[in-house]
Parts: sequence; C-alpha cells; structure tokens
Amino acid sequence: MKIKAILTSLALVASLAFTAPVAQAKEGTLYVPIPSYRVGPYAVGGTGYFGGILDYYNLLNMRDGGVGGMKLIWSECETEYSVERGVECYKRLKDKEGGAVFFDPLSVGISTALIETGRKDKMPIIAVNHGKTAGQRGDVFPYYFMPGINTYDEHSIMMHFIGDVLEGDRSKLKGQKIAMLFHGSPYGREAIMFMDMMCKKHGCEHTAIEVPHPGNEQQSQWLKIRKMKPDYVLLRGWGVMNPVAMQTAVRTGFSVGNLIGNIWSNSDGDVIPAGDAAEGYYAITTHPAGRVAKVIDDIVDTVYSAGKGDLDDKSRIGSVYWNLGVLAGVFHTEALRIAQERFGPKVNSAQVRWGFENLRLDKARLDELGATGLVPEINITCMDHVGGHLAKFQQWSAKKRQWSVASDWIEGDVELSQSIIDAGAEAYAKEQGITPRDCSKNDGDKDFDL
Repeated sequence: MKIKAILTSLALVASLAFTAPVAQAKEGTLYVPIPSYRVGPYAVGGTGYFGGILDYYNLLNMRDGGVGGMKLIWSECETEYSVERGVECYKRLKDKEGGAVFFDPLSVGISTALIETGRKDKMPIIAVNHGKTAGQRGDVFPYYFMPGINTYDEHSIMMHFIGDVLEGDRSKLKGQKIAMLFHGSPYGREAIMFMDMMCKKHGCEHTAIEVPHPGNEQQSQWLKIRKMKPDYVLLRGWGVMNPVAMQTAVRTGFSVGNLIGNIWSNSDGDVIPAGDAAEGYYAITTHPAGRVAKVIDDIVDTVYSAGKGDLDDKSRIGSVYWNLGVLAGVFHTEALRIAQERFGPKVNSAQVRWGFENLRLDKARLDELGATGLVPEINITCMDHVGGHLAKFQQWSAKKRQWSVASDWIEGDVELSQSIIDAGAEAYAKEQGITPRDCSKNDGDKDFDL
C-alpha cells in the first residue's frame, strides 16, 4: 500500500510539472496550454473533454499540417478542477513557447477567476457551455468566451422541456414544485437566481438544495426532497455527484424519469456507474452522443489507426464528454484560422480574440469540417460571446446502455436571460471601472493593440 501511495504521489507531481511536455518553441507552431484534470472526482469529464481536444488537434497536425500551415503544440498541467491549481497552471503556461494563444480550463471557478487577468494579458479565456453568464456581453468582457449555450439558456431550456414536452403545454408549469440539486461551487450556484426568476414568471415553486463537493454523500438532501415532494428535480451536478444522485433518488422513492440533468450531468460516465438506477433519466445536450459526425470517423481513421489517440479506452470514442472536446477543438482551431485570415499565420493571443469574436459556423462550414450533426450553427459577435442558445434532450436506456434523442432543438428564454445578463454586465462594468466597447460600429479593434 505504501508503494502504491508513493507511485500515486509521483504521478501527481509529474502531472503538475506538465504531462506530455513539448520541445522548445519552433518556427511554424502555435502553442496551446492544456489545463486538464485527469485525476480526482471529476476525471471522467476532464479525460473525455481534453482527450477529445487533443485527438482533434492531432487530426489537424497529421492530416493538414496544423492550422494555416502552423503545427499545434501543447503541454498539460493538472488542475484537479481546483481554482488555485488552475490559476497556477495559467501563470506557468501562458508565456511558454513564445506565448499561449488562448486558455480553456473547463471550469467555471477557474475561468471566472481569470477574467480580469485575461483582460490584462490580452488572453482569451474559453468556457464552452458554462461560465460567468454576464460574460456573454462581449462589450464588457472582451476576452471571455462561452461558445454554445450559457447557464440561463440551459435552465430555461430545461424548464421549457418540462412544460412543452413532459407536461404537454408550457402553461402547465404553473403550480409545479421544482427542486434544483446543485453542486456546491461557483458553477453550481450560477443558476439559482435565474431559476427563482423562471419560476416567478411561470408561477412555479423553486427550491435550491446544495450538495457539498464532491457529492458522494446526498442522503440528507434526498430526504429533504422526499419531504417536499417536488414534481421535478433539476440536477446541476458534476462528476461523482451525478450517479450518486440517481442511486439515492431511487432509494428514496423518487422517479428518475422526473430527474432532469443539466449539460454537465449528461454523459455516459454519469449514468453507467448508476447502473439500473439511471433507467429513463433525461439530460440536456448541445452535442449528441455517438459517432454522429464525419470528423469522428476521420479521427479514428487518422489518429487512432496510427496509435496516436489520447483515450486508452477506445469505447469512449463518441461519448458525450469526448464529443464535446472534439467540438471545443473545432471552436479553438476555427478561431485560429479566422484570425490567420486577417493577421497572417503566426497569430498572438490578442489577434486570436478577434478570431473568436468572428467565429461563424454555418451549415456550409460545418459540412466542410465534417462536424455536421455534432453541433447546431454558431455565430459569435462583439455583443454575443455565446452564439448558440439551442439544445436538445436525450434519454438513457440502462438496458441498451445508450442515449436516445428525446426532443428537437429547443430555444431558451432569451428575453429573460438577456435582461439579467445586461444587468450583471452593467454592474460589473461599473464595479471594475470599465467603459464598454461600442459594438454597433462592428469594429471593436480600436480598444486593443492587435
């Protein structure tokens, strides 16, 4: 046991010293830090997401020679999903190899902690499908991007799904009791105020119930849920919290078919450990599971056939978090390509900000990338650093061990979301002494030394 503990400690030290280090900076390269988490209670998300990103990067390097003739290079830093470790990884990696071009930590806590640092350093901070929701306002948050959907989109879509699909009419939300079981973190708490406002609008009752990190003990929370007898429970979970929620729900007599998972409670890694308890579970998604797009086959044929794949377990190819990582890789490299079209092949982080802000993924471009079926169209602008606002639902069959699509694309309550986003962004600008950019000029570059 002592030897095992020593080996585990050595492995962690090695990861903190950047796993898979790259060589010294070379001409013809662009450097991307990988602030991953491959250990701890959230490793199923981290290994899937960052594995998908690296598999997509390797596809482009091997098939296309990189992006715009520039090879992608990277180094990893293990964050363990810790804000402190994430910020330290940023400090240690941002200036390597001639300078990073963006930073994507897959963490609300880390990305939020880096908002002002990113602005100062002119470093795009990327938070796919999550983050500080007011950050959608690019006039106030120029270096903060949340491609996909934001938290308010997510929860209004979940409520619309309950009303329109499960209840048959949105008016039937009136009088419903809705509990939200949320992860005890900045990520988990981000939705509380919005859910209160959604239920105020629709005449339902909302109760938020916190599950402390990491979430492997929930008995008291589910006893509270049993007493209040909600019609639905929204699961805003992460990592080990999710299968424990399903198993505990069943033990306390709550129907898992009335447990609706959010975007970080929607993966194979969330439901498979729950076993039969996950049967009939619904979850929101922006990216369906499975080999749903040509780009996935391209990765298998080019990267994995050459023994260069990041996943040890090839059965995870096409899993929800891995697919999301591939999608993030598409976002990342398209922003690089767009920046290159304006500034030339060797782009810096400030120029890549411009690339993200002009990210357009229409049907034609998705077809070219082989990404059709993986994501709906995305259109990021100066004012809108999210660019999507649509999601579907999927339902899990424990017997078949697979997801099935349970809805068409559903739009969130954009009007209600925007009012809160505007208020939050304006309060933040006042607090930080920020003069918002004038996005009506569709210029925005005057504020930056590009």
